[in-house]
Amino acid sequence: MARTEYQAQLDALRADVVAMSETVLERYECALDAVETGDRDLAERVVDGDHEINRRYLDLEGECIDLFALQQPVASDLRFVASSFKILTDLERVGDLATNLADYADHTGTDRYPEVDVRAIGDVAGAMVRDAVVAYDDADVEACRAVAARDEDLDERCAQAGQAVVTDLLQAQAGPDADAVLDDATRLMLVLRDLERVGDHAVNVCARTLYMVEQDDELIY
Repeated sequence: MARTEYQAQLDALRADVVAMSETVLERYECALDAVETGDRDLAERVVDGDHEINRRYLDLEGECIDLFALQQPVASDLRFVASSFKILTDLERVGDLATNLADYADHTGTDRYPEVDVRAIGDVAGAMVRDAVVAYDDADVEACRAVAARDEDLDERCAQAGQAVVTDLLQAQAGPDADAVLDDATRLMLVLRDLERVGDHAVNVCARTLYMVEQDDELIY
């Protein structure tokens, strides 16, 4: 195969990764909307659309395997294909987390905890994923490090929100509505856990990109 045709395949893979991120983030934003509003119809559309993300992931996985097996990529191309494949895996998992959020849409207990701004936390996590994919597309290692540095803020936001939920739960445990409080608290803690994981996947994308560009594994954990 001519190098120009091979390079076109690599460029197409990069574009496909970016396109998949756009689909995943669109579903993630819809899931956040559903959590915020309790819109079950919107939540069900997110859940029903998960198969499209999974199918796209499997198709792109096949393309990566073909590039490995049939094209015998040189070292730099090998890092690019391997990193792209792992980034696709992270994006697919963000899609799974969006489905989880949609499942919680009308059971999150957000009415009970108005001080916990789930949407703001979710927006931080989503922006990290979006910026991480831009860093991948641009092969921008400094942008990777900048996105990864924001994970500490996200973790702190989730921890503070979780502490507010736990404090309320402890205060209500002996009251007449203890069971309802426990249910609300459990659901909201699951939401916070999944939002934190979205940020973790953004860091993973940055880690793969940093290794792809500089063979630097400082963000891999």
